[in-house]
Amino acid sequence: MSSGSDSDYAKYWIDWFLGTKGNEYFCEVDEEYILDRFNLTGLNMEVQNYYLEALDMITDNLDEESLNEKVREQIEKAARHLYGLIHARFVITTRGLVKMLDKYKKAEFGRCPRVLCNLQPLLPVGLSDVPMTKTVKLYCPRCEDIYNPKSSRHASIDGAYFGTSMPHMLFQVHPSYLPTKNYERYVPRIFGFKVHDVAEQHRWQDQARQRFEEKQREEAQQREMRPVDPFVAAKLALEAGIRE
Repeated sequence: MSSGSDSDYAKYWIDWFLGTKGNEYFCEVDEEYILDRFNLTGLNMEVQNYYLEALDMITDNLDEESLNEKVREQIEKAARHLYGLIHARFVITTRGLVKMLDKYKKAEFGRCPRVLCNLQPLLPVGLSDVPMTKTVKLYCPRCEDIYNPKSSRHASIDGAYFGTSMPHMLFQVHPSYLPTKNYERYVPRIFGFKVHDVAEQHRWQDQARQRFEEKQREEAQQREMRPVDPFVAAKLALEAGIRE
């Protein structure tokens, strides 16, 4: 434990959490934000077991010596989840957006794997604000697409810890950092010549024709396998006799 000021002491668990491998996407949530109970409204419903103990652990106010190992592990798990939920709220505040912008400028979240985006820095984004539904993705503001993180540690992070709004809110607040859109597309070529649009249309027509013929064959087989109604069979036989 740190023997420094109260402020340094309160940040000890957060420093440890941020220094753990796989947590590089997270920023440091300000102590003042965590201690303001208004900012935590409703989170006790998301962390129903050991909520108060988890909060004490985050702020280094938990007496861990009185706990057995099993209970401590459960509180630790709750503290990680609680910090992630607090983090999702903090990163869309003015202070939180500044911290995420600093990480974005340093490309700490990685760069876009798309060649034509020219190593554009990425931002983490969730596909859902509901915890434990979708893992975090990386958003490229140049091609406006999302990608999976390269590291398996990062790929397993809950996307709700970053939320669905953070990247877009960041560029609303700091529009000067929004890159220009890249409308350049890769053009397929054969021996230096563009693949003709008509050839692509022909391929599509051939595939559509093939699907249509397969569907017709399947329907014909189903008709052959379908049992004949005796009344219909008698009617057809009677009509054939009349014609003869």
